[in-house]
Amino acid sequence: MEQMDMGKQMMDFFKTGLAGNTMGKQMMDFYKNSFEQTFNAMAMLQDQMVTLFTQQTAALPEQSKKPINDWVQAIKTGREQFKKAVDENFKKVEEFFNKTAG
Repeated sequence: MEQMDMGKQMMDFFKTGLAGNTMGKQMMDFYKNSFEQTFNAMAMLQDQMVTLFTQQTAALPEQSKKPINDWVQAIKTGREQFKKAVDENFKKVEEFFNKTAG
């Protein structure tokens, strides 16, 4: 009889999976917060490095600054696109958890 109860519990767990489980949501919140903090730290470091670099190139002629400014803009655009893609996928996972939990 005890084995039957355990089997039912296991089936209930697999039926709801991590999606219906608070632990699964907590894990995703942890991953999302870890990503946010790491991404923000990386972005701040990149911005500081770009600032230092552009300060050191202030004496360059204007025609030489254009490729540098284009490069800086490409970095920022790529970073924003990456962040947007990750945010969209975190949102999909959250929607999955919410959909299967309810």
